[in-house]
Amino acid sequence: MNPGQFETIIIETDLLILGGGMAACGAAFEAAHWAKQHNLKVTVVDKAAMERSGAVAMGLSAINLYLGLKNGKNTIEDYVKYVKNDLMGITRGDLVANIARHVDSSVHLFEKWGLPIWKDEEGNYVNEGRWQIMIHGESYKNIVSEAAKNALKELGDNGKYYERIFITEPIMDGDRCVGAAGFSVRENKFYIFKAKAVLDVMGGAVHIFRPRSVGEGLGRSWYPPFNSGASAYFTLKAGAEMTCQEVRFVPVRFKDSYGPVGAWFLLFKAKATNAKGEDYMVTRAAELEKWAPYGTAKPTPANLRNYLMMQEVEEGNGPIYMRTDEAIKEVVANIPDEKQAKRKLKELESEAWEDFLDMTISQALNWAAHNIMPEETPSEIAACEPYFISSHSGASGAWISGPEDLAKGDKFWGYANMSTVKGLFAAGDASGASSHKFSSGSFTEGRIAAKSALAFCVDFPDPVSFDETKIEVLKNRILQPLLTFETHKEFANDVDVNPNFIKPKMFMFRLQKIMDEYAGGASVGFKTSKALLEKGLEFLQYMKEDSEKLAASDLNELMRCWENVHRMWQAESHIRTILFREETRWPGYYFRTDYPEMKDEWECFANCKWNPETGEWEMKRREIEEF
Repeated sequence: MNPGQFETIIIETDLLILGGGMAACGAAFEAAHWAKQHNLKVTVVDKAAMERSGAVAMGLSAINLYLGLKNGKNTIEDYVKYVKNDLMGITRGDLVANIARHVDSSVHLFEKWGLPIWKDEEGNYVNEGRWQIMIHGESYKNIVSEAAKNALKELGDNGKYYERIFITEPIMDGDRCVGAAGFSVRENKFYIFKAKAVLDVMGGAVHIFRPRSVGEGLGRSWYPPFNSGASAYFTLKAGAEMTCQEVRFVPVRFKDSYGPVGAWFLLFKAKATNAKGEDYMVTRAAELEKWAPYGTAKPTPANLRNYLMMQEVEEGNGPIYMRTDEAIKEVVANIPDEKQAKRKLKELESEAWEDFLDMTISQALNWAAHNIMPEETPSEIAACEPYFISSHSGASGAWISGPEDLAKGDKFWGYANMSTVKGLFAAGDASGASSHKFSSGSFTEGRIAAKSALAFCVDFPDPVSFDETKIEVLKNRILQPLLTFETHKEFANDVDVNPNFIKPKMFMFRLQKIMDEYAGGASVGFKTSKALLEKGLEFLQYMKEDSEKLAASDLNELMRCWENVHRMWQAESHIRTILFREETRWPGYYFRTDYPEMKDEWECFANCKWNPETGEWEMKRREIEEF
């Protein structure tokens, strides 16, 4: 397949939204409202199809961020404090608060659009935990994406949606981002999108570290396997400052099928124990005091809950079990009437299965395959491999401007959610230091960013320009893997063993091995050190050189090639930032054996920036402003 066979299509718009997940849906919905008032064009470009795109693709059983501000039980300050404690002090209070003060209205929109939310007898939402409400959410993403698409349709010719287009590169005009380049994964078409403002909401990253699922389970992960670090790559290549690139997330999930544990801990009040039946959160409580003040905060930060579990495993006290059987029996035991108890048991059993059928069907299949009845048998849980997801308990993403009324010091520079690159905005998993936004918060942040980006378009109405002579150069570089394969495919009779190129799957395996063994992956107990990180960085430089030899036999493999380039850049920013932060602040996510303690002087943001002109990396500290 020759790059010359590809048609070049140039599309001009005002606001370009890159992505199709919850943040993109929120952005499209909000953008349509404001664009209509100013006669502006909005274009959404998705790698997949919006109905099942992003981290909510398979569905969810709960909305994890709802404050219920009208009932007066929670405050925005409460939520900011909770997020700060869970991230061991490293969070942007202005960004978290900005999302928190608007998120309830987004949830009410979901219900208006048809999302079934659990209600009690009095008509109130059923809380899973303090900030979480239960939903019947198998079709959650379909419902929200339909609303986003309908909003775009109301713009007529000014609202466009393109799917199955993989975005590879930002397009710059000096220090301003003025578009994006990509290609169709279905047709021989190369796309150039010109825009006055670009909103990056392309998601986080998985499969940078070697997964626990191998062989027949290869590709299984907790976070969506098609999220490959496009957001971080795009902002990095544009020259944007990044933050919290060291804060990966290691979720504890039901073993092998990655079923979430939230409903069991929060709704069913289940306990996790070692194989002896001991509650390690009780027996190892003294360990938490070493990580004060956050270790002694309530609730215990997610990484420290992980850490105590990992200590049990290292000492040979595994497997670790979620005591689903005990939790259900305890609820039923408190009901004196036998008929009511049986009815409640059936209800709990149904809720237990629905929890997974709503969002992790493979976990329900795993239970069935192993003859596990949750009301009778406990299930194993384990720490997954690391992921990069700033909308959950991670924090990696672009360093963005806060809102003018909340941001302090140098945290505001003209437009909320704009990165340090003019015209480039970020939300959802693309924006950093604002964890625990989840699905509803990501949708809300997409709304905030889109409104702000359109304000930028109004303030800078002149058509954008860039050197169009570079389009052909960019096109050839992006499509080069196709030409590389075509040129050298006959050299060997096995396409995976060829000295002239490397296929994307082999490239991914190499990256995963480096990150797992040198950057603190699952196989080494999430431990690393300066010596290991520097060695991993050396191997990554070899990978950068070899990436020029990536080869693709078709459009799908071309996408896989660029996914792995994106992963490689996320990996490098991660290693460099862990190396820069000389302490251990998130044991349970990673542990630096050469700096095994948390240090007061490192209660700050560790930021990084790649310079497009020199190719050099810059590391810097940013102070935390009290909210």
